[in-house]
Amino acid sequence: MLIEYIEEALNRAHYEIIEDEEPFYGEVKELPGVWASGTTLEECRKNLKDSIEGWILLSIKKELPIPKLGNKSIDIEVESNIHS
Repeated sequence: MLIEYIEEALNRAHYEIIEDEEPFYGEVKELPGVWASGTTLEECRKNLKDSIEGWILLSIKKELPIPKLGNKSIDIEVESNIHS
């Protein structure tokens, strides 16, 4: 489920060339704050994958919603830490 979600996010990524030391820029517009850059398109894509993974982990930790991408979703069950 996680790998398929990340692949779907990478398939939806938008890339462009910017004037910077790392001229390749990529972002996934459906995932707020997920972007990366690199000196090559391959490096940018790898960095973007790392950014997506980190965004997912942080969203899970903070119990934030993770949007569905096409038919790919990440459904997390939140366990209660309340002790009797």
